[in-house]
Amino acid sequence: MHRSKQYLIDDLSMHESWRLFKIMSEIVDGFETLSDIGPAVSVFGSARTLAGTPLYAQAEDLARQLTKAGFSVITGGGPGLMEAANKGCFEAGGESVGLHIHLPLEQKFNSYLNVRCDFRYFFVRKLVFIKYALAYVALPGGFGTLDEVSEALVLIQTKRIKPFPIILMGSEHWQGLAEWFKSRMVANGFCRQEDLDLFLITDSGEEAVAHIKKHVIV
Repeated sequence: MHRSKQYLIDDLSMHESWRLFKIMSEIVDGFETLSDIGPAVSVFGSARTLAGTPLYAQAEDLARQLTKAGFSVITGGGPGLMEAANKGCFEAGGESVGLHIHLPLEQKFNSYLNVRCDFRYFFVRKLVFIKYALAYVALPGGFGTLDEVSEALVLIQTKRIKPFPIILMGSEHWQGLAEWFKSRMVANGFCRQEDLDLFLITDSGEEAVAHIKKHVIV
């Protein structure tokens, strides 16, 4: 092998090895930062929802109810519905947590955080979300919200983690996806009918909180 090519391979190998240390440091930092938080619910939703909209107000109200029920609230720490949930928790006197990811867009963290942890790697952040949440609530959102929900559903379905409540808030947004699961995935044998019981679709914050309390001891 040509010497310059060998040097290139060696440089890449060294670069990848150092990346492993960065990943490990993010995991350690996440675990240490969140190790003392109380029972928590992770809330997901679009970063693009504006303050003053009904959906933003719904996220605020949901977080206030979760806080009054004794839960900390964990979000991605960014704008939109993440900000709304953090704001509702923060203003209700709760423990408001933001797991902030560095992105080219929508990367600014919101100002309603008691606890903040910063991440470069999505998969490390998802690990921390799973480890410290007793339940997930997903408000309307895009690919990021779908990613978090899908991760939890797969881990519960395959028994990699203990089952916990997953609530999809907003029937208009989520019902079509649930119907697709049934007509395509269940009908074709790609998952079981009972797998659809892994999540609850609701428009009610009260029902969401009651569902969590039914399955979680605070």
